[in-house]
Amino acid sequence: MRRTPSRKVIIALAALALAAAGIATAVLSAPDLDALARAPDVPSILITDRNGRALYEAIDAQGNKHVPIPLASIPQACRDATVATEDARFFQHFGVDPLAIARSFIWNTREGRIVSGASTLTQQLARNLLMSEEERSRRTYARKLKEALLAIRLELRYSKEELLALYLNTTYYGHYATGVEAAAQAYFGVHAHELDLAQCAMIAGLPQWPPGYNPIENPDGAKQRQATVLRLMVEQGKITQAQADEAGREALAYASTPFPIEAPHFVMFVQSALESLLPAGRAAEGGLRVTTTLDLDWQGAAEDALRRQLARLRPCEQVSGGLPRVDCDPRADPNRRVENAALVSLDPASGAIRALVGSPDYFDASIGGAVNAVLASRQPGSAIKPLTYALALDPAAAA
Repeated sequence: MRRTPSRKVIIALAALALAAAGIATAVLSAPDLDALARAPDVPSILITDRNGRALYEAIDAQGNKHVPIPLASIPQACRDATVATEDARFFQHFGVDPLAIARSFIWNTREGRIVSGASTLTQQLARNLLMSEEERSRRTYARKLKEALLAIRLELRYSKEELLALYLNTTYYGHYATGVEAAAQAYFGVHAHELDLAQCAMIAGLPQWPPGYNPIENPDGAKQRQATVLRLMVEQGKITQAQADEAGREALAYASTPFPIEAPHFVMFVQSALESLLPAGRAAEGGLRVTTTLDLDWQGAAEDALRRQLARLRPCEQVSGGLPRVDCDPRADPNRRVENAALVSLDPASGAIRALVGSPDYFDASIGGAVNAVLASRQPGSAIKPLTYALALDPAAAA
């Protein structure tokens, strides 16, 4: 007696047939690779003080913070760091990774919700380049299925090297930089081909959380992320432990090329806040006007006060540039170095930031000027005393 296929088998076969038809249709209509790599013109983001005076205009109309380059111009260290961090089996799978999917399925089943997507590097490309923002935000199995089909479509059309180049040229690295060339310029003031292992490991760790791993705004978090990338590269045989240790010890200097900007540390703080508060990728699209709480008059006064105080603390032997002798400390040890300081001024009624100076000169790499000392993890010292006394003497607190 001939057995009739069960209803479940028929449904499964139909689903496979539909999937195969969808993949074939997708392959025939795959977009041009060059078109995917090109970024559209991006309207600027204007950041102003509380009175509407411009602090910074980010992303000009030409979108010059996206500079596609060939894979040959990207150091091998950057390629290896990216693959090690984002998709260790990139060169073995066909766009989706069955092992990662199985692991993800177990985790999601255990948690009762989607906590791991198992996205390959190719799936990330498919999601970012071939899906709308609304689709990308959905954490559903339907979206994951479409993402997988699109990834297979890309793998059937392009080589692994072409896909890796596309990823490195279109990924958002924070700091309004799309692509590794723009990231190299934004963070280190160099071209991509000049990046060394330490810099590549730092950049490769950014896509997962650009605001949190921004080395200028969060040097400690960025350093920890860099260490993770280097560890993954060692585990996958891309570098030796000695090379990882040497890269981890390297003191990185960040971009210090001047550009039109007021209150640079505050502006960078605002940029990071935008990337954290807005939906993923929204800040990179531009077209925003951001009015902040900063007052440029207060900011100018704060910068002047900080520089004057630093001058008074310097030994007179170190003072140059025609500064009056009153702007130095004649009793100070000639070897004493007082080069950096920070200041923040808050409105006591609202807590709004009226002035923020992260260092005396944002563009002076010799003192780590780009690092915002206001936000850096440091002992507060005597700066905390007024707050302590205010709380201790507050009648309401005592009651």
